[in-house]
Formats: sequence, structure tokens, C-alpha cells
Amino acid sequence: MTKDHQVLPASSVMHRFRERYALLLEWVVMALMIILSAEVTLGVVFRAAGSSLVWYDEVASVLLAWLTFYGSALASVKRAHIGCPEVVEQFPPHVQHVLGIFTQLLVIAFFALLCWVGISIMPALVGDALVSLPWVPMNVVQSVIPISSALILVGETMFLIDLVAHRRPATDHAVPMVDGTH
Repeated sequence: MTKDHQVLPASSVMHRFRERYALLLEWVVMALMIILSAEVTLGVVFRAAGSSLVWYDEVASVLLAWLTFYGSALASVKRAHIGCPEVVEQFPPHVQHVLGIFTQLLVIAFFALLCWVGISIMPALVGDALVSLPWVPMNVVQSVIPISSALILVGETMFLIDLVAHRRPATDHAVPMVDGTH
């Protein structure tokens, strides 16, 4: 086979996918941060000029919520969320492995449920809109719940695959935490 047509091992393919997926989420989070910063700055400037924007507070709240949800998806992929490894590390290695898989399945079940509930409430929101911007449907605002849940599911499923395969998950993107809470 030529170099361009080589079959990569599954772990290498997963690693490349994880890196690209994390990069995509980083861009989404950065874009939301820039938009939120610009919106808040614009609101402050208009308020200082004496003509406040009616939609400023509501849009800032929505953007902050979106930043939180999409940032959580990014933290999930990078394994940079808060955990309690000290408790798990007290068990023998085999129990640690089984406990890791079990807890990962619980996390996946939670976000699958959250995604399903997020999708199921969309019909109830039809006709609702933001108060200050009535042309922005509440479905768009609340879509962050099922979308970010699905994004987190992808990240958590990749980690579960690594756990089941007894591979050390790629945590080169993980944010080191000084107090060991990850």
C-alpha cells in the first residue's frame, strides 16, 4: 500500500478525531466568547451614552448560557472537568477499571436523557420568543441543551471506548489542575 492509503489503527483514528473534535469545540467556544465580549462592550458603551439597548441583558444571558454549555462539551472532550480520582484510586486496579466504566456509563446515560428531554421540550416552546427580541424563537435559544448534550455524549463515548479497550485516554489536551480535582 502507498503511504496515502495505509490503514491506521483504531486508536490513531480516534486520537485524530478527538483532536479535530476538540479543535472544533474550541472554535465554537472562542467565537461565543468574542461575541459575548463584543455584546457586553456594546451594551456598556450605549448605556454610558445614555441610550441603553433593550435587548442587551437578555442576549448576554443567553450567550453566557451557551458559552457554559458548549464549554462543558469542550471540557468533556479534553477530560478537564472536575472529578474525584482520589476516591477511585483507593480501590485495586481491576475495581478501578470496572468502576470507571460504570461511572462513565452513568454519565453517558445522564447526557442521553438530557438530550432526549431537551429535544422533547422543543414542541412546547413553539410560538415562544425572547421578550426583548420577539423575532428570536425560544427553540433556538433552548437548542443549546440537546445540542451540547449530544456533543458531550460524543466526548464521553470516546472516553468509554478508551476505557473498555484498556487504553489510556489521550489527555494531552487536559488542563492540569494544581489541586488534583480532575
